[in-house]
Amino acid sequence: MTVAAQGGPQGPAGARPDGRSTRWDDHRAQRRTSLVRDARRAIHELGPGASMDEIAAVAGTSKSIFYRYFDDKAGLRLAVAEAVVAGMHRKLAEAAHEAPTPHSALRAMVRVYLQTIERSPHVYWFVTRTAIGGNGPDDGASGPVEALGAYLDSVITLVAEPAAQAAGVPARSAAAWAAGAVGFVRGTGEWWLGHTLTAGLTREELTDQITTWLWTGPVGVLHHGATGGPADPPDTPTTEKQES
Repeated sequence: MTVAAQGGPQGPAGARPDGRSTRWDDHRAQRRTSLVRDARRAIHELGPGASMDEIAAVAGTSKSIFYRYFDDKAGLRLAVAEAVVAGMHRKLAEAAHEAPTPHSALRAMVRVYLQTIERSPHVYWFVTRTAIGGNGPDDGASGPVEALGAYLDSVITLVAEPAAQAAGVPARSAAAWAAGAVGFVRGTGEWWLGHTLTAGLTREELTDQITTWLWTGPVGVLHHGATGGPADPPDTPTTEKQES
């Protein structure tokens, strides 16, 4: 039996990667990323109900190009959802890591979430509203639901850490509170997003309110149960870094 037949350097098992194939894979990945960015820009401008034709027009290409890279609108929606949640998770993790105290970490994460949804509500609704309900046969809700589910699980872990530090308990003990906190922040933020003209609350005011509600409620209970005393007083807003 020859070396080639054994799968050696000349055989299939030892075949060297085709440089052209590698370059094509890199090009395809870059093009896909570019199309997702273009789609987000189109949705930001046109709204969550933008059609594939409209998205392609804003991107300066054809609908067939989007179908080549994403198969259908459901595939594009999933790609946008993954990009949105990955970016938001990264910002939340950075905010929590850079905060000097558990209270400021909680406040920073609330602020980041509100900043993100305020900057591009159309993109946010494009992902979340379809993931919740779907508007038609091509909406592909299951993909965004899975992307959002994984994102929410990871955010629960992030939020549980400052709560556990404040209460002096293991992070797993704060996980139930964190899950409720994430749902509360999301629900409040979405209400505010839909009522910005009538709510009478700025982003910073809502950030302060949400943080206070969360901090002086269940976190205080956790801390009291662990130490037998009241929770440490929160940082004052004037000591924290204000972001635009």
